[in-house]
Amino acid sequence: MLRDFYFLNGGSNLARIPFPTCVRSRVGLSLSLMVAVAVMETDMGEVEEVPVRPKINDAKGILKQNRQFLDYFWNIAKPERNIRLEAIEGLIEHLKQGHKADELKYSLKRLVDGLCHTREDARSGYSVALAQVLSVFEEISLKSTLDSIREKHKLQTADKKNIRNVAFGNFFGVLALSQSTRLHKEPQVMLECVQLLQSLAQYREHLRDLPRKTMLQILAETSESAFEELLLGTLHSELSSALASPDRLELLLVALQRFPSIFKPKKLKKLLGSTTVITKESMPKLVGVLKSAARSVKMESVLPPVALDLLQVSLREGNFEMFWTEAIIKGIMADAPGPTHYLAFRLLGESLPLLSISQLEFVLSGDVMRHFGEHMLSAQLPDRFKFSPEMDKYVKEFLKVCEDEEKHLAVVQGFSQLTNQGNPVIPTFWKPLDHMRPLAVQRYIQWLMEAFCRPQLKKCLDFSTRRQKGTQEAGAESVSAVARFRKWIIQRLIFIVENDQIQKQEDLVMSVARFILLHAFFVVKKPSPEIPETTQALATPIDPQTQVAVSSGFYSLLQGLNSKPLLDGSTEPEIQTTRRITGVTADGNLWIYSLVRFADMLLNQSKHVQSIQSFSPEQMQGWDSVLESVDALRKKAKKSPSPEHTAFQYLFLLIGIQMFKSPEESLDFLNDLRTCMEKAQAKKLKKKKKKKAVDASSEEEPHWVEVVVEILLALLSQPSRLTRSDESGVVVTDEKKKKTKEEKDDDDDDDEVEGDDDKGDGEKEEGSSDSSDEEEEEEEDEAMDDGGEVDQKFRMDLMKVLQGQNALATEEDGSDEEELDDAAMMKLDGSLASLFLEQKKKIQAKKDEKSRLNKEKVLVRDFKVKVLDLVEVFIQKQGSSALVLAMVEPLLSIIQNTMSSESNQHEQDFLRRAADIFSSRLCRGKYYCREVEGREAELHEMLERLIGRAQKLTDSSVALYFFSAALYVLKVLRGVVNEQELSFMGKVEVERVTMCFQNALTSFMSRRQSPLTGAMFIDLFNRFPGQACLIVLKALHCKDVKKLMSDDGINDLHQKVVNQLSKSLENVEYKNKSVHEKASKALELCHYLVKTVKTQKLQVDLKPLENALLSMNAEGSLQKHGQLENLYWVVMKFFGIMKPKMRKVKKVVAVADETEETMKKKKKEKGFLPETKKRKARQTPTPLEGNEPKSMQTTDEVTSEEVKKKKKKNKKRKKQEGAGEETQDQPSPKKAKVQQQQKNKKKGGVKKKGGD
Repeated sequence: MLRDFYFLNGGSNLARIPFPTCVRSRVGLSLSLMVAVAVMETDMGEVEEVPVRPKINDAKGILKQNRQFLDYFWNIAKPERNIRLEAIEGLIEHLKQGHKADELKYSLKRLVDGLCHTREDARSGYSVALAQVLSVFEEISLKSTLDSIREKHKLQTADKKNIRNVAFGNFFGVLALSQSTRLHKEPQVMLECVQLLQSLAQYREHLRDLPRKTMLQILAETSESAFEELLLGTLHSELSSALASPDRLELLLVALQRFPSIFKPKKLKKLLGSTTVITKESMPKLVGVLKSAARSVKMESVLPPVALDLLQVSLREGNFEMFWTEAIIKGIMADAPGPTHYLAFRLLGESLPLLSISQLEFVLSGDVMRHFGEHMLSAQLPDRFKFSPEMDKYVKEFLKVCEDEEKHLAVVQGFSQLTNQGNPVIPTFWKPLDHMRPLAVQRYIQWLMEAFCRPQLKKCLDFSTRRQKGTQEAGAESVSAVARFRKWIIQRLIFIVENDQIQKQEDLVMSVARFILLHAFFVVKKPSPEIPETTQALATPIDPQTQVAVSSGFYSLLQGLNSKPLLDGSTEPEIQTTRRITGVTADGNLWIYSLVRFADMLLNQSKHVQSIQSFSPEQMQGWDSVLESVDALRKKAKKSPSPEHTAFQYLFLLIGIQMFKSPEESLDFLNDLRTCMEKAQAKKLKKKKKKKAVDASSEEEPHWVEVVVEILLALLSQPSRLTRSDESGVVVTDEKKKKTKEEKDDDDDDDEVEGDDDKGDGEKEEGSSDSSDEEEEEEEDEAMDDGGEVDQKFRMDLMKVLQGQNALATEEDGSDEEELDDAAMMKLDGSLASLFLEQKKKIQAKKDEKSRLNKEKVLVRDFKVKVLDLVEVFIQKQGSSALVLAMVEPLLSIIQNTMSSESNQHEQDFLRRAADIFSSRLCRGKYYCREVEGREAELHEMLERLIGRAQKLTDSSVALYFFSAALYVLKVLRGVVNEQELSFMGKVEVERVTMCFQNALTSFMSRRQSPLTGAMFIDLFNRFPGQACLIVLKALHCKDVKKLMSDDGINDLHQKVVNQLSKSLENVEYKNKSVHEKASKALELCHYLVKTVKTQKLQVDLKPLENALLSMNAEGSLQKHGQLENLYWVVMKFFGIMKPKMRKVKKVVAVADETEETMKKKKKEKGFLPETKKRKARQTPTPLEGNEPKSMQTTDEVTSEEVKKKKKKNKKRKKQEGAGEETQDQPSPKKAKVQQQQKNKKKGGVKKKGGD
């Protein structure tokens, strides 16, 4: 540290002062250290011998300049890359401008020392800095630098603890020399660097393959003459034994690639014994090298470079097929699955850009691909290593780099033909297809269609597992293999069409859709020139299961087409808020319309194509009406575009395409939809009489909107994903949505009434038993037990029948043995039978009524779900419509009513769905209503109504939804806000809305059980001070809050917070935990405030806060250690008040005041000794006057010495007691030894008396 101080004072004799590696000193620290040393010497009484040092003046700025120089080295070791680069640039500029030899020498030493730093960032920083210094200052000798590196980082003398850092120091030193671009100018130094890197190869556990890569980099920058003169002789032993290890073989392969003129066939003959590297004789050694390389990179999961180099050498020598067959397939693939197999897979992926088309076909149809397929099947199990993502990356890179469409097609076909019993192992949704060329995509689709029609499984690379081989049958397996292959092809075609990343033309997409439609619903009799899709005849007919899969695939494809944006590079809208046009072709027609037209053409070609679903004449008439209605709507839409025309057109097409799946149900929908369209488009009559007649007829029949809603709900309830998702494309008009909302409100009211009358009936129905007899008996018992009045009436009727026939015994009869005759018994039986039959009918009627109510309840529940689906679709597609505002309160009433009532699991699911739609789709939706003109008063009233209802509720969870709705209305009133105008409030009446939220806040603060929660507000000072301080602290940290306020506003805000904190911290008593927590949070807020005010120099008066903080420690209660105390003194440090240091005061017993009598009593208490055993006190000479010893000069010194002696005696006594307590039966070894010595002394008659 003092040596650093000498350097900071501009010492000129820098060469003889070696600076340490880590210089952390600064000028102030050095001065403080010297002052501390001087003070210590003054206290010790040696101040007279040390001369007073003069005061240091830095008039010329030398200290500051050298401090900046030392900071460069600190910044070079920083973890931030930008700071390291700036420090290196600054150091180079400083050394250029200074031209000081001592600074340059110090810099070299400092950089060399930093090469073995423990942190990776620091090592790389020092290495780059050293390389730049050597590159700029060419007067520095590389030889001397290398010598200093080897001298500083000696591998021979390093211990196990530091061997890693020393090895890195040597490596980064050589790396700096190679990156200095001067190494080729000094061949001898380059030779020594290569030798040093060879010696570092043994530290692979630390350096991995870094020395090898650096050596290859040096070879790449070496000239041919320098390599032949210097390095060839040095590397002769490594090159001649190249087939012994992967590193040596790679060195040879790089040298072959870099210097082909040197390594001619004669030279290779001398080194390897053959003129080429890839030979049949060298195959066993090459296989051993590859296996060793595979095991060496097992943990890294990378391809060894030697494997790729061997592949490239085999391509140059023309021995690729021999290398792939002998070394890869018969060599490393012969082992069990493991690292060698993964090496072959990685080599396959890396070889794709290097091979020709014939070589690609050879590789992709070999055993390596078969093993890769087996690996993909086995990797499906959990906790298995999956190589498929890595192979996908290789194929993706190949498709990106390669521009040859033929190679694209060969690779994609090769992976598509890797099948397991006909089912390709590559998934249908394969991401590498995103990078295929458009022409390759077109040819690949044609190949898929041909393979669907004529599957040639013999060309596929098919395999089976051991279990599959034991259970398969030849004939049945071939049929099922074709079916699996066809199903995979359909899904792959759908993926290509739906994936927007794959470049394709609109005609290609249409051909795929027509192809799937043809084979989904039709059978080709004979080819037709008018239908190009029929030219390819099926080699084997499609089985029913595959037919179902193809039809479901078509509906899935149709769903994707209905949501597909425009193709052929159509431009997007300029305004981002508008929605993209989806589901239409370039000419403006709907995709579904084009496909319906194609289906109509197929239906009319009965000679060539036959429909799988046979249509009746009525159904065919319905199909024709679909086309007529659509054509009429298209003509009207061209004249006067209207959302109703588009919606009806879409519904007709959707129901029409559903006729191939369910013709009867679709026909009913078509009839109803046609009637609705006619009523919707009917013109209003001019005369009032005719208008009244229309109104009278409309009262008898349901409104056409109700019928359309029923159709929509019926389509939404179908299991088909196409119908459910495509209903979202229907544009719902104002009348429809109003009517839907009214139906929903009525339905909710009816459901509440039914829920009150027949609660739990659904649960009873679900909990019925399996046996029908037991059900009847239980229900009869329940019916008999349910109504007391009914049972009483039945009992009275029964008694009347019995009494009328004298079959009921009474007390007046007096005889119990009287019997009825046969006629009376027959009459009684008839009366009883009629009575019980009537009672049974009543019970059955009650059961039927319960069943009817249960069914109605289920229907109501399903209808509610359908309506909720329709509401979700409308909010999702028409979220910016003003009609959405009318749905806020009905949704809230549904949530409130459902949460307040006891409901079953179905009702809970319905509630969860409604709450999700309200919160996610409505309140947090991307699109919201912006048409506020003329609705300001209505929206403000709704806002007040929502907040008022939120305050009157009892459940805070329901109140949260009402509060969220109020915030949504506020967002609608505010409108679109730009980042530059965050204070813009739009149509909001600020005073009115502020008063509304202020009343809510007052209610929250004043009511004990308020439904409003802390999540709804920010200001919580009076009720929860700790949480309020935390929220205010987070608010002050928020950037948006700072953007909303000006500089004066920020000052006022900080001043208000300071004043409020000052009031809250006055007269604080730490009695309980809550007050302690409040003070802790308040101090955290104080810390941020004071720090912000001090650093940003805000105009805030902190004096009240300082006085309040001082009053907290008025009694000195905050001088201990703890979280609160530490926070307090951290804040007070900003005001210049430090925490006082506590001195420990030891209590000293006044030994001098004790009398001799008390001392004797204490000694006697320990035990009695005879006079002969007592020690005699030493006689001390009487001191002369004025020559008293130091021990008698002062009482304090005597007291302290006696106290120390007493402590030592007590320690000895405690040790002896502890030793005696260790073992009760057997004394400790030391004590036994002392007792043995005393016994020996007694036997010898030796006794010692007296003092020590």
